[in-house]
Amino acid sequence: MECLQSKPLDGCSVLLVVDDYPENLITMSAVLQRQDWHVVTASSGVEALSLLLELDVDLVLLDVHMPGMDGFEVARFMRGSQRTRLTPIIFLTANEQSQAAVHKGYASGAVDFLFKPFDPHILKSKVQVLLEHQRNLRALQALVHELEVARAFNASVLSNVAEGILVVDEAGVISFANPAMCRLLNAGAEVLCGSEWVDYLFKPHVLQWSESAFYRSYRNSDTYRMHDAVLRTSEGLEVPVALSCAPLPAEQRSMVLSILDMSVVRTLYEQLERQAVTDSLTGLLNRRGFYQAVEGTLLRSDAAKSWAVLYLDLDGFKRVNDSLGHDIGDQVLLWVAEQLKDCLRPYDILARMGGDEFTAVIDGLDYPEQAAIIAEKLIERVSVRQQIDGLEITLGASIGIATYPECGSSLDGLLRAADIAMYEAKRAGRQQYRFYDPEMNGRARSRLMLEESVRTAIEGNDFSLVYQPQVYIADGRLRGFEALLRWQHPGVGDVPPGVFIPLLEETRLINRLGSWVFEQGAAQRGAWNATFAQELVLTVSVSTAQFSMPNLAAELQRAISQYDLQPHQLEVEITESSLVQNQDHTRKQLQALRETGVRIALDDFGAGDCSLALLRDVELDTLKIDRHFVAGLLASPRDAAVARSVIDLCRQLGVLVIAEGVETVEQYQWLAENGCQLVQGSQVARPLTADDAAQFPSRSMGLGST
Repeated sequence: MECLQSKPLDGCSVLLVVDDYPENLITMSAVLQRQDWHVVTASSGVEALSLLLELDVDLVLLDVHMPGMDGFEVARFMRGSQRTRLTPIIFLTANEQSQAAVHKGYASGAVDFLFKPFDPHILKSKVQVLLEHQRNLRALQALVHELEVARAFNASVLSNVAEGILVVDEAGVISFANPAMCRLLNAGAEVLCGSEWVDYLFKPHVLQWSESAFYRSYRNSDTYRMHDAVLRTSEGLEVPVALSCAPLPAEQRSMVLSILDMSVVRTLYEQLERQAVTDSLTGLLNRRGFYQAVEGTLLRSDAAKSWAVLYLDLDGFKRVNDSLGHDIGDQVLLWVAEQLKDCLRPYDILARMGGDEFTAVIDGLDYPEQAAIIAEKLIERVSVRQQIDGLEITLGASIGIATYPECGSSLDGLLRAADIAMYEAKRAGRQQYRFYDPEMNGRARSRLMLEESVRTAIEGNDFSLVYQPQVYIADGRLRGFEALLRWQHPGVGDVPPGVFIPLLEETRLINRLGSWVFEQGAAQRGAWNATFAQELVLTVSVSTAQFSMPNLAAELQRAISQYDLQPHQLEVEITESSLVQNQDHTRKQLQALRETGVRIALDDFGAGDCSLALLRDVELDTLKIDRHFVAGLLASPRDAAVARSVIDLCRQLGVLVIAEGVETVEQYQWLAENGCQLVQGSQVARPLTADDAAQFPSRSMGLGST
């Protein structure tokens, strides 16, 4: 037997020759040798059936007389199998030449009967005809299968589509309705099919089908659409729908209607309209709803009465949100909204403008100062200690007040004035209210101009870095430099850092500038490799806003890699206020910084709470004593005692101590006598440009005596 793979070459027809004489198999294989025919042989009926189970055979040439299982029995098995019931069979025999044998062969499923010896040309012709027939049969089967799949797919689409589908003939009679249409009209397909389409059409009302817009569009081969049609269900209920009617091919003499239930859409529109003017969390008006409500108040306003806009911002909410999470923050906002509603009259307009900002319009005031009474009440109500979800929470509120018409005649102008007044209340110490006055507007404009100047400076690369040396007290050895940000304004000149740094942090522009500082500082530290020792440290400050950024460590790592630095050559300064805002974030951020390998310094120690817990719990490399604390060392025994204790504690913890703002010989000597390792300030050197810093000596002796 010749072996064959399960899948012969593409395009080849497979022929199975079955004969118990090997010489016959060889002869048949030689006769049927063709490039597009693949001949497989079997020497018994059992072997033939086995091959038929493995291969897709196109034609079987079957010997009738074989031991064990003759050809007739093989044919009966083939016709009984779904796999081979249509496979053509040609019987070949030299012994069974009677008319009865021939009849038996055809009864067993043969398509032809040849007697040995036979003409090879006749055999090949018959085989070719049968193979072509088999190929055509298989192509037809594949086409039927594809059509059945397509029909099942189309039926599934029609059954599962959300839109109702109707087929209506040219007489207006329904001939098909999909399940969605049956559900919409609450009637079965057997009821709908054969009924008049206009019987279910409430709007537009159709008296004569032949005069309807549906029929006219059908006759003109046009598509007809309606967005505000109404159908009547079998129970008489009215359903708003949108429908589209299009003619089918001419020979079908019908049209198809797709119908969408608009009652759901209409409900959705109503919900969206409510959501468009309502704050989803508190249920108060949102900004859009506030504008709509107040514009009506402006139109109805009594000239003899005053009304005021109150702009309220919560004090301390960011701390609650960051430390306790947004779920608790949302509960706090809900509680605040309820307090505000309780304090105001039912007809006063109250809205949440976004975040932790609320506005209220108080109408019908006899004199503007009455708004102050309401503001005091709101501040008092919000400022009480409140327990939410088992946690004690204390907030405050700062309120700006703008009165109509003194502070503006438009809502935008009044809101802007109230917002400016609110910021004045915050600057005054929070938990206060302020009325708007023109001077506030001037200060706000100045601040806006400064903010715009800062943005322009960032885009125009007007910022630069200077470098202040840090020197060991013991031997005058240069430890490194702190990179300090400077701004050279084109019109004003040098802008003090105390002016623009808070503005950068408040507007979060520091995040954009911080990446630039990292890159510039790392580039400069790399450039100094040829000038200074590898141990030289460059210190870069990280603001509170930057410390809250999740990609802080990644930015540092990128700068280190870009300029081929060692991680310990960079040190990041973090303020105490940054570390205490969100303990969970602080822990993760410090861990990420540690993994980069950079040094970590605690900046401005002494300017805040001076928590010793930070020294105990946070793994620091360096602690920097604040310049204001240093300035008071000689005049205040208490400051001196605290500084001495901190220096001693850091020595025991293995933390370097740098005193900032050292400006006098006396300060320098006190720090030297009390164990401070490093100093930084004008007594050592003022901030230097990069070129001047490169000339700074690696060791400077006798600083304390200069």
